Amino acid sequence: MQKKIYHLSTCSTCKRIIKELELPESFEFQDIKTIKISEEELTDLCMLAGSYEAMFSRRSRSYKALGLKDVDLAELDMRDLILKDYTFLKRPVIRMGNGIFIGNSPKEIERLKGRLKA
Repeated sequence: MQKKIYHLSTCSTCKRIIKELELPESFEFQDIKTIKISEEELTDLCMLAGSYEAMFSRRSRSYKALGLKDVDLAELDMRDLILKDYTFLKRPVIRMGNGIFIGNSPKEIERLKGRLKA
């Protein structure tokens, strides 16, 4: 079973979540700033998430700087933005086999904790 976390090593929220989860050594860690997410990886994650929008961060500084809040973004636009700039990916994204956990909401972290205990 593939176990991978896409994160930013400089992000205090990602660091806190990783520490809190006490992920086993079987997890692969990918710092998306130093090792960009590939188109293949993103497409694979999209299949699990159901859409690129589910993984797209509207809280990115680039989102505001580019004036995207006034733009109607299509799925492929979101994919292209995530591939172009890592800040558009919600973080962390954790893949466990066919399960995916996106972002840092308390509800999502609790859902992941339940899966880790199973």
